[in-house]
Amino acid sequence: MTTAAAVSPSLLSVHLRLVGMAVLWGASWPMGRVLAQTMPPLAAAACRFLFAGAILMLWLAKTGRLAALRDWGAKRWAGMVLAASFGVFGYATFFMSGLQHVPAGKGALVITLNPVITLLLAAWIFHERLNKRIGLGMAMAAVGAAIVITKGEPWHVLDGRVGIGEVLLLGCVGCWVAYTLIGRKVMAGVDALTTTAVTAAIGALMLLVLTLVVDGTAGVAGVMAAPRHAWLCMAGIVVGSTALAYAWYFDGVKALGAGAAAGYITLVPVFGVVFAALGLGEVIDASLLVGGTMAIAGTALMNLGRR
Repeated sequence: MTTAAAVSPSLLSVHLRLVGMAVLWGASWPMGRVLAQTMPPLAAAACRFLFAGAILMLWLAKTGRLAALRDWGAKRWAGMVLAASFGVFGYATFFMSGLQHVPAGKGALVITLNPVITLLLAAWIFHERLNKRIGLGMAMAAVGAAIVITKGEPWHVLDGRVGIGEVLLLGCVGCWVAYTLIGRKVMAGVDALTTTAVTAAIGALMLLVLTLVVDGTAGVAGVMAAPRHAWLCMAGIVVGSTALAYAWYFDGVKALGAGAAAGYITLVPVFGVVFAALGLGEVIDASLLVGGTMAIAGTALMNLGRR
């Protein structure tokens, strides 16, 4: 009884942080849409992670964890670079570029593919269990996401008639799945805050280099000339959706496993669609409603199957 009582509050706090992560990531879709429409996308992504990385590094220094980085070996640094390449550099590039072409609510629903692919690969690599209920949930989520992506005509997935925005968002899915699974290996012996801070800082430098190569100084000028409401969205993404949410997500991966933590991404599209409708006035059409309901129900069924 003593052990259970001691463990329970700790696990509850992990679950609550994962719910908070879902709220913040849901809000990141309409905020990201605003940034993609008002700033050069690569420069906006670089700016996001430069600010977030700086905040997280200061947090590390304040908590006395920054000095521990000096003891890391080449293998650990290589793992962090690999994680940053997918979870920060790749994901942010696809995220901002995709939101130039796709409404925020639709983009948020495409991400329901994350837990499907993550759980499949986690079962293969880490031997996390699957069963019939999980399999049915995966099928529902995949079909629902296909309905959203193809505007109610999922058979067009087979003939390649999918827009560039949807393809870019599928790149987000691939990068995030890789980030989640790599993070589980990289985090052995490293706390979530340190992992998030280091990968954010490394990814920010990668994004900055890409921005200067592709856009030059015009990209930086475009960010500086953005309107006030865009900078408010940037602040929300930096502090909430990046600094806090990333740390909470990795807390969940470490405490519950890759598949279980990714299951909370089920809630992201719900908050994303709601915030996009309320904040940007985006219309929820039939394909978005039907496909989104299937995708969310499918990922919820997957979570029930895990229990």
